[in-house]
Amino acid sequence: MNPRDHERLRPAENEAGFTAAVLALARLRGWRCAHFRPARTLRGWRTAVAGDGVGFPDLLLVRAERLVVAELKVGRGQPTADQERWLAAFQAAGVEVYVWRPDQWDKIQEVLT
Repeated sequence: MNPRDHERLRPAENEAGFTAAVLALARLRGWRCAHFRPARTLRGWRTAVAGDGVGFPDLLLVRAERLVVAELKVGRGQPTADQERWLAAFQAAGVEVYVWRPDQWDKIQEVLT
């Protein structure tokens, strides 16, 4: 990957831009990616999930023998209690777990190398 590619991917300081940048970087590095987006419904924004989906992490990334779960936060946002429970459950199962922010772009690139 050309070093300029990384600069073009540098994330925006909003959630949608940040998510798009992380997904683009992961795909460039050969990761399979899953991100479940909410949609506007008559009852507000909802993400179609069944079971214990509330608080499910933003990204699941898999490549070879690695599975990475990441919660993405911008600004002063913090993981909710439901998100923390999901992250703890994945971590207890031996999964790599991260809470990433746009200012951690160098670390994100390192993890996804």
